[in-house]
Amino acid sequence: MKKCGVGFVLMLCICLFSLAVLAAKLLSVQVRDAQLRETPSFLGKVVAKAEYGQSVDVLEEKGDWAKVSLSGAQGWVHSSALSNQSLGLSSGAAEAQTGVSGKEIALAGKGFNAEVEADYRKRHGGDYAAVDRMERSTFAPERVIAFLTAGGVNPQGAQK
Repeated sequence: MKKCGVGFVLMLCICLFSLAVLAAKLLSVQVRDAQLRETPSFLGKVVAKAEYGQSVDVLEEKGDWAKVSLSGAQGWVHSSALSNQSLGLSSGAAEAQTGVSGKEIALAGKGFNAEVEADYRKRHGGDYAAVDRMERSTFAPERVIAFLTAGGVNPQGAQK
């Protein structure tokens, strides 16, 4: 009788562990470069980066932030950079004859590679020089923290 009880408990533990593994949340990166940060804050130190379409395992959630694991690295990513859908780039041949899809517009706002951007500009026109300049702008975290502090904003999770 004891053997049956121990066997039952062992099987129950295996089943619960299997369910926990299956319940693990797997999301895709939906921006060009997602930054994994040390703390759940845009001012947290960047510890790793994930590229568009890569899958990450969600370990923990805190507000609008998710602690994720990617190739051994762990860090916090804002939920706006993640999607439940499996993502990947496609040629877009079907959309080329009908115009621009909503997905293309969304991707345009999140960033393309240089080749896709050039094709989009060729098909749709527009002057993106100001956008390109803004994308190249970088600011040291210390300057951002000083700016926010001077404005009376107390950034949570900022590196001091």
